[in-house]
Amino acid sequence: MDCKRLGATLAFALTLSGCVWAPGQHLRSSALARDDQPVGNDQIELIQITPKLIAMDRASRDVPALPRALTSYHPGQYQIGVGDILYITVWDHPELTVPAGPQQQLNAAGRLVQSDGTLFYPYIGKIPAAGKTPGELRDEITSKLARVIEAPQVDVSMLTYASQRVWVTGASRQAATVPLTVTPLTLGDAISQSGLDPAQADLSGVRLTREGVTYTIDLDRLGRQGGGATNVFLKANDHLYVPYLDRKEIFVVGEVNQPGAMSFKTSDISLSQALGRARGLQQSTSNGNAVYVIRGSSDLQSAPSSVFQLEAKSPAAFAVASQFELLPGDVVFVGAAGVTRWSRFVNQLLPFTSIISNAASARNDLDN
Repeated sequence: MDCKRLGATLAFALTLSGCVWAPGQHLRSSALARDDQPVGNDQIELIQITPKLIAMDRASRDVPALPRALTSYHPGQYQIGVGDILYITVWDHPELTVPAGPQQQLNAAGRLVQSDGTLFYPYIGKIPAAGKTPGELRDEITSKLARVIEAPQVDVSMLTYASQRVWVTGASRQAATVPLTVTPLTLGDAISQSGLDPAQADLSGVRLTREGVTYTIDLDRLGRQGGGATNVFLKANDHLYVPYLDRKEIFVVGEVNQPGAMSFKTSDISLSQALGRARGLQQSTSNGNAVYVIRGSSDLQSAPSSVFQLEAKSPAAFAVASQFELLPGDVVFVGAAGVTRWSRFVNQLLPFTSIISNAASARNDLDN
């Protein structure tokens, strides 16, 4: 192969390399849309990361107040239900309190509320119990026992709670049910009692489903604003779902020391934290002005994807990066420096030139 042919091959390869998007030079759309049509520049928006942008972003991400439908609910007194077990004490009458004598176990002395909402008690028979508070049931038993016992003193307490509960599923060691008791149950109480796995749980996207309506609650942010914000009282049959962290990832690629996917437990992670987890930029190969955050759009026809650029050559830029919050699914891309791109291109091209040279030599040998 003569020098002219090799020179033409190099020129053609260099022409092809100029068609590839190289971060740090300029941003050009090269992906394909869902309908296999080229993505135009109007479908990708390049935005500089500045203090003004961060202020606007923070204002749009303020945690909304909890819906009034949740905060306005305050449970009343506990109402007895089917499956509950009650312990009924009649003072000075142990034969009614513990019929089998002192050797009887406490649980065996309990009174079960049957499926029809009633329980049986000596000298009275069946008593409707479901829907009444322990105090209301005590007054009724006292009134009816007064016919056979002079001035009875009765106490009704809950032995086992079984009729009202909430469900907690998702990132817990096992699906759990938390009973409602005479003490009102809050959202924070249910989370803490459910045996949540702290290494897998994403508290920034807890979903509470009540009467067919699902509310998404950022417990992480609310907790940082003050513990009182999480005191949402729960109702019977509420369902809590705590998502897993593996659905909450960002991706750091390009000229960093440790690229890869990263999950985060809190409701947010900053750009500087993401670069820190990736062990920083590669000093010898990275372009400090080519740090991009690529944020896709779910519908390119209605809204463009956003690409945010950080000019990280200045130390002050990392102060800005520490305030820029990433979203799940964001891709942080660090581009290569110009010399690095040229070096890689040459390294990729040399094997091809060797093949071409060998083929040309073989052809010359055949011609001779």
